[in-house]
Amino acid sequence: MHNISPFLRSPMTDITGGIISYQLLGECARQEMELMDCMEAYGLDRGLMKCQKYVEDYSECHRKVKQFRRFYEMRKERFRQISEKKLTGNKRFVNPKIDSF
Repeated sequence: MHNISPFLRSPMTDITGGIISYQLLGECARQEMELMDCMEAYGLDRGLMKCQKYVEDYSECHRKVKQFRRFYEMRKERFRQISEKKLTGNKRFVNPKIDSF
């Protein structure tokens, strides 16, 4: 999270700033806006300490580290069950039933 503020500010950085943000229909637009609001209130130096929760939320939305770890652990468990012969035949790679609708 070191590229929050540009090194050199000019009207050109204001015009092109939206290109590298998630504000144009991005999936992390809400988290980015909350982070930028907090950073604007405290400034860059104090904001990195005071807005740590927002930094973590935005970072997770952007990089999806927790989501990938969860997927990896579920896949590892499935392969463990397959190797122990708990899942055999057609049950090995069946998707979970959709029950949230």
